[in-house]
Amino acid sequence: VVCRLVCVGKVDVLFFFFQAEDGIRDAQESRGLGDVYKRQELACGREGNDRRITLPTFVLMRRFEEVVDTANTRLHAMTLGRYSLLRSEEREGRAQQCGLGLRVIDHSCNDVQRDPKTLSGGETFLTSLALALGLADAVTAEAGGIQLDTLFIDEGFGTLDPATLDLVMGQLAELQHEGGRTVGVISHVSDLQQRIADQIVVTKGPD
Repeated sequence: VVCRLVCVGKVDVLFFFFQAEDGIRDAQESRGLGDVYKRQELACGREGNDRRITLPTFVLMRRFEEVVDTANTRLHAMTLGRYSLLRSEEREGRAQQCGLGLRVIDHSCNDVQRDPKTLSGGETFLTSLALALGLADAVTAEAGGIQLDTLFIDEGFGTLDPATLDLVMGQLAELQHEGGRTVGVISHVSDLQQRIADQIVVTKGPD
């Protein structure tokens, strides 16, 4: 039996790796390792694990909840309290992983839960931006975490109306004032030229 201790965020996870040999279960039972094998099966989302959630996925779920919580603070400000995010237990994605999906709560419509696919282009951009900023906040808040001093946001501003653009730019300015972060915006939207003082303009040459 080979053991390895892996640190995933705040959780120390002990993984057991078993060599594939004939009669290994009998050998484990005889050595008093039956309980260990059962725990391994649970951690791998197999025998005894009704939800079929592996241990790494479970750890990701807990970390994802932290990101969603911090993202909701940003999203609340950028949507004037209309939207918030909720981690979903439904199986989503190509791997059909449970617990790593999202639902959008629309507080302007009796707190109905919406599929993110029903959001408009601008709303999708706001949600994506809130999650990105939430991830940065979660990483920075982690004990001994890395300080993310520079963030770059690439496109998406063209989907926003002027009022919403004001809210987004206000959030980005707040990032600078809160922790002295440098926020770079990559965009072709001409209106941003009037809002951002320090710019790098890329022009196409004759060649």
